[in-house]
Amino acid sequence: MTLNKNLLRLVMATAFLLLIPLVAMQFNTGVNWRVADFVVAGVLLLGTGLVFLLVASRPRPRAYKLAVGVAVAAALLLVWGNLAVGFIGNEDNPANLLYGGVLVVGFIGAVVAQLRPQGMARALFATALAHVAVPFVAMLIWRPELTMGVLWVVVLNTLFAGLWVASALLFRRAGATEQQAA
Repeated sequence: MTLNKNLLRLVMATAFLLLIPLVAMQFNTGVNWRVADFVVAGVLLLGTGLVFLLVASRPRPRAYKLAVGVAVAAALLLVWGNLAVGFIGNEDNPANLLYGGVLVVGFIGAVVAQLRPQGMARALFATALAHVAVPFVAMLIWRPELTMGVLWVVVLNTLFAGLWVASALLFRRAGATEQQAA
């Protein structure tokens, strides 16, 4: 029953969030979403929420659930930001495709870890490392002129890596909590 309530809340929250750009389009010509944009945003929001609900519905320490929330939010922001404006250049810059590798590292790490806290901590540390590597790999491949824009890309990637590290540390704490309880 609680899962059904949470699912209903998730659908309602997603609909509310999608109403924001819909209303903004009525008053601001700078906001110009197509139907496909709403569909993609809806799938991203619902999918992210569903992943969190599935994990949060299982009996786990609070730190584990928070770790999942941070990791899922970081993944959502990464995908959304790259689709909307791109982190390196604009959304059409092929260098932004490198961020798919960051998500692959996290996903494969989670599968290998079988969602166990200590393994998830290692997977998220690896994800953070992959995220930090992206702008440097992009600079090696595309050799951009070093400007303040490049510095901001490095700063942004460092902030995202911080989210992955925060999640990893929370998973580590959850693993220690589970070991103490056993």
